[in-house]
Amino acid sequence: MPPRKPSMPRTVQVAARPEPIAVVPEETALIVVDMQHAYLSNGGYLDLCGFDVSGSPPVIEECARVIAACRDAAIPVIYLQNGFSPDLREAPGPAAPVWHKSNALKFMRANDAYAGKLITHGTWDHEIVPEVAPRPGEVVVGKSRYSGFAGTALEQILRARRVRTVLVIGVATNVCVESTIRDAYHREFFPVMVSDATLGAGPGSQAATEFNVRAFFGWVTSGAELRAALGGNA
Repeated sequence: MPPRKPSMPRTVQVAARPEPIAVVPEETALIVVDMQHAYLSNGGYLDLCGFDVSGSPPVIEECARVIAACRDAAIPVIYLQNGFSPDLREAPGPAAPVWHKSNALKFMRANDAYAGKLITHGTWDHEIVPEVAPRPGEVVVGKSRYSGFAGTALEQILRARRVRTVLVIGVATNVCVESTIRDAYHREFFPVMVSDATLGAGPGSQAATEFNVRAFFGWVTSGAELRAALGGNA
């Protein structure tokens, strides 16, 4: 009997903009960006700084559905978690641009009552919201800059799993999500943004990032379209 030929990996067509994209689940990972109280909850850092977080509940629900569909399809789920050490070693002073541009750091410097409480390791603000919490064994990549690739092992983690396509969900659309998508594209990954599983910070930000991704950096799909392609319930 001749040797059996190895089976080809399953390929699914995901409806997306600007055109459908072929995705091989075995070569795909889901990146969950910064789904933390800081960016989603009343009393979190964004809320305290005056950003509108009222759109968080449906985004959290859609993220939970996308995560469940990827788990069912054996697509690894990789979490990004943004924040700083209590001693702020990642942003020690004015020599670091993040010291000037991080709204959380600026708010803590201006409000002594919040010193060490916003996106700081070990605080409620830093925690991933329970609706989409990682399961035991799922990878959580800590970061202290907008992009999930900046100063982290994310690329190594993806390469070790032979990942070529990255599905991206989370917050904020125009900051950490877009930064991660841009860096993924520059590292020869195929980024697919799940638009209704992301939430922008600031006026017009959601539409602007969706345009940037579909025109320059990747593909934009919806949670229902992705689940339909993976064989789950829409």
